[in-house]
Amino acid sequence: MGNFVLAYTGGSMPESPEEGEKVMAAWMGWFGALGAAVVDRGNPFGPSMSISPDGKATDGNAAGLTGYSIISADTLAEATEMAKRCPQLASGGSVEVYETIVIGEP
Repeated sequence: MGNFVLAYTGGSMPESPEEGEKVMAAWMGWFGALGAAVVDRGNPFGPSMSISPDGKATDGNAAGLTGYSIISADTLAEATEMAKRCPQLASGGSVEVYETIVIGEP
């Protein structure tokens, strides 16, 4: 069993409070269906900075990331199947699935 980061890009914001409630219900339903596989529901991202190898910091989000969640699964394929039902996709966004690699104990 490993952990997988779901990195969200794109998508649209709800246009009304009612639509926002529907979107939130979809997310809570999806998290509920995943059950114990949810390690961290995550959050959307706000403003960001990018730092280059020379240490220069610039405004912006070159990767276009809009949020994240962390789930547990036996394989990358299983985590990918779970991500295929993510509400992010219904808003026109996409989901990238990354396996985390444990290098040692902290």
